[in-house]
Parts: sequence; C-alpha cells; structure tokens
Amino acid sequence: MLATALAEARTGLAEGGIPIGAALYGPDGTLLGRGHNRRVQDDDPTLHAETAAFRAAGRRSTYRGTTMVTTLSPCWYCSGLVRQFGISRIVIGEARTFHGGHDWLAQHGVRIVLLDDPECAAMMRDFIGDRPELWHEDIGGE
Repeated sequence: MLATALAEARTGLAEGGIPIGAALYGPDGTLLGRGHNRRVQDDDPTLHAETAAFRAAGRRSTYRGTTMVTTLSPCWYCSGLVRQFGISRIVIGEARTFHGGHDWLAQHGVRIVLLDDPECAAMMRDFIGDRPELWHEDIGGE
C-alpha cells in the first residue's frame, strides 16, 4: 500500500510540487483512489495528497473500514477530513519531518500505523533542504 503513495509522492516532486503522496483503500484492500499534493501545480492550497486521493475515490455511502495511506503524517486539514468522513485507519510513511495530527486521530478511534519508512523520510528531508520556502508556505511553518 505504501508503494502507491510513494509513487504519487515521486510524481508530485517530478512535477515541481511537494513530494507527499496518498492512497485510499477499501476494507477489502481494493485501491479506491490515489493522489499527490498538487497545491503548487494547480495553485490550490487545499489540494493536499490525502484530499486528492479522497476526491479520486469518489462519493461513497460510508468510509468505515477504509484505510488512508500517506507518506507523511497528515496535517490538521487532512486529519479533519479523516475524522469527518470516518476513515478507520491511517498508514503513515513517516512523522519525523512533520508530526501532524495523528495523535489526535488516535484519541478519536482512528487506528494509526506509523511505519517510519526511511525513503519517505529522506524524500521529505531532501525536499525541505532544497525548497524550505515552499515547505514553510504549505504546512512546515507550524
């Protein structure tokens, strides 16, 4: 599952954007939607990776039992999306470079799986080193 999110993050980076990728999976493991942070490419500050994956999944009667996989701990905006729509589990590639809202989600019953993946961490660390102004414009200034 993380491989899909990582591929999306690499695509975002290649497009000149922020290298964060995400994918939403159904309870049976079926890929429902995938996406990457496109806030730079689309000039849309709301188009975070989790939002893009969620939108790509389309409308559903329920999101219970679904899993959001993301390369980076979700920010407060994306954490709110997970909570609002009842996504049951989040698999997080890394939370070293940005801790996000996953502790809050855990307190509200969302199952958190933190992988501490070295590739996810290296991609973000390198990006922040190369483009600190872009990182701080998005979620890094918290």
